[in-house]
Amino acid sequence: MSPMQLSDLDADRRAALVDRDSGVEAERETVREIIEQVRADGDAALKELSSRFDGVEVESIEVTARIDEAGSALDSDIKAAIETAAANIREFHAAEVPEDWRADFDGRELGRRFRPLDRVGIYAPGGTAAYPSSVLMGVIPAKVAGVEEVVVATPPAEEIHPATLYAADVAEADAVYQIGGAQAIAALAYGTESVEPVQKIAGPGNRFVTAAKAEVQGDAAIDFLAGPSELLAIADDTADPAAVAADMLAQAEHDPDSSVVAITDDAAVADSIRAAIDAQIPERDRAETIEAALDGPQSAILVADSLTAAATFAEAYAAEHLSIQTADDEAVLDAIDSAGSVFLGHQTPVAAGDYATGTNHVLPTGGQAKIVGGLSVDTFLRATTVQRLDDDSLSGLADTIRTLAATEGLDAHEASVSVRLED
Repeated sequence: MSPMQLSDLDADRRAALVDRDSGVEAERETVREIIEQVRADGDAALKELSSRFDGVEVESIEVTARIDEAGSALDSDIKAAIETAAANIREFHAAEVPEDWRADFDGRELGRRFRPLDRVGIYAPGGTAAYPSSVLMGVIPAKVAGVEEVVVATPPAEEIHPATLYAADVAEADAVYQIGGAQAIAALAYGTESVEPVQKIAGPGNRFVTAAKAEVQGDAAIDFLAGPSELLAIADDTADPAAVAADMLAQAEHDPDSSVVAITDDAAVADSIRAAIDAQIPERDRAETIEAALDGPQSAILVADSLTAAATFAEAYAAEHLSIQTADDEAVLDAIDSAGSVFLGHQTPVAAGDYATGTNHVLPTGGQAKIVGGLSVDTFLRATTVQRLDDDSLSGLADTIRTLAATEGLDAHEASVSVRLED
């Protein structure tokens, strides 16, 4: 991962960085077969697939009753961390809740109202591993939005990690199912004997989960199709190379396909970041995964001619996580519109947003930040427009409505106005 000049990138190297692939299409046929099996055989399919893919013989698919016992199996510091993170996530998302409104527009009473979905499903990676943050990030905004039933699907295990179950309890999930992978998405979308179907499915997962979400959308709404984790760090000569390197390693440890890029306007800073990476990797538990991600064509250390050029690249990249560690971070941010979540300043590690600031860590990847934002209260709401006219306001619009209706050949539309204005 030697530093490269941004201006020296050829088309293929630039495409490897900017045109990132979630791996969905390669798995569509496989997950289609899994989905059809679940639709045909219900709970029996879920149990067979859990045995085949997870190596777990599942007796009861619903494990909601276990959350009451989860706290007793955890150290107090873990419980406190989950509770603090949950409180911060709940506080931030409460600030997102929109208010119903109506206003007068020259005699036209117009407005919007917002109503929650009735039942949603949150996919949370897990099983024997602990990802309580994914539970909190999915369930809490749905509950803050007012969703009546929020259910969690997490991969099965002989003993599901108590941190995952405790997070479900703290987040106030209504049910927990031990199902993972594409079969979990199928069960949430179409239902089985144990699982009632949901209106929307949200939450992160591997490429099979993502491919399954792509396959079921239309029958159930989804949040978005997320791929491997991403970080773009913009640094100048005021940045601490060790901190930039640490953020890169933190995202690289997720997956060998993670995309981590640092870009700077200072060649000496680029060299220092590279040296800091080399120094830190041996200290990390997941060094092999980190090295695979850093060595892939999707990762790089780039040297730009200026911070303006760096910002232009960042806009094209549209990162899931954008870290700006420069003397004037606000000026750099002003030049960038597309990013999932932004981390400003030298003391704002990406891991803070992953766990504890309160913002959501379920974010668009693969450049989707150009068209969609991360998981939020809005994800779980429906907006309805409302309007009321009186005689005067309808009369004022009548000619416009009649003319456009006649132009489109819809005389019943025209008549629906005229019948109201007849003496």
